[in-house]
Amino acid sequence: MLDNAALSDCLESIGLSDWATALRPVLHERMSATAHGDFPRWQAIVNSLADAGGDQDRLKQLLLELSPWRKGPWQVAGVNIDAEWRSDLKWARLQDAIAPLADRCVLDVGCGNGYYAFQMRNAGARAVIGVDPTLLFVMQFLAVNTFICDAAIFVLPVRLQELPLPAARFDTVFSMGVLYHQRSPIDHLQQLRAMLRPGGQLVLETIHLPGDEPLARTPKDRYARMRNVWALPTIAELTAWMTRSGYRDICVVDQSITTTDEQRSTEWMTFESLRDALDPDDASRTVEGWPAPHRVVVTATSP
Repeated sequence: MLDNAALSDCLESIGLSDWATALRPVLHERMSATAHGDFPRWQAIVNSLADAGGDQDRLKQLLLELSPWRKGPWQVAGVNIDAEWRSDLKWARLQDAIAPLADRCVLDVGCGNGYYAFQMRNAGARAVIGVDPTLLFVMQFLAVNTFICDAAIFVLPVRLQELPLPAARFDTVFSMGVLYHQRSPIDHLQQLRAMLRPGGQLVLETIHLPGDEPLARTPKDRYARMRNVWALPTIAELTAWMTRSGYRDICVVDQSITTTDEQRSTEWMTFESLRDALDPDDASRTVEGWPAPHRVVVTATSP
């Protein structure tokens, strides 16, 4: 399933050959039925995809069995995967506002199924390493890459804090939709910086609170029906965190409010989505009374 030889070659090409050895036992354990009882079924689905490539109905059925698809949309051998997120809209907002990715080595933290990794490669990135602890998303990436066959993209079922240190090898590090899930956002920012070479760029996207004051709040229970939201800062507080974490050249490059056109339930993700998380009488508030998701993209440089 995971091409360990190709991964070793890719890591060696960016000066991280020690990672292949350090990560091998972790990847062996995570890519197994021990880690997730559905792994054998998912593995059988991925292994069946190449033979089903000429039968679009069969291919669609196999890909649907890897649901829910959170990031997309994808076109896979003629099958349109209409994922929960219109991730192409987010990419369109930030792609021209970041340092050009041509020939850069990229780390994508919390990468999901690798949708953005392919956009990064299309923008010229030399190699993209994605990390995400959700094994289903790794299997979705392997399913898509069955047809794209890109040997310079990998999605690994690990967390940022499980990657060997020191690193300081990546030209660009992305963290999109991750910060508010961290119990310690400062630790996350510092771990991201440890992955960047001097002069490398962080691209951070997160939910923020509206307002000009430097403050952050923690939901008592849920935010937009999500339990794992720990800290929601204003932009002023977020940039203060980044400054205290050692970044320079901090720049807000995009602000947006997530809409139900960008995040919604579909055939490929049939569970509750953003519409169910918003107050039915006031879409500017969540069902818990918080401001609806305001998102910001911030870039910064590692000194």
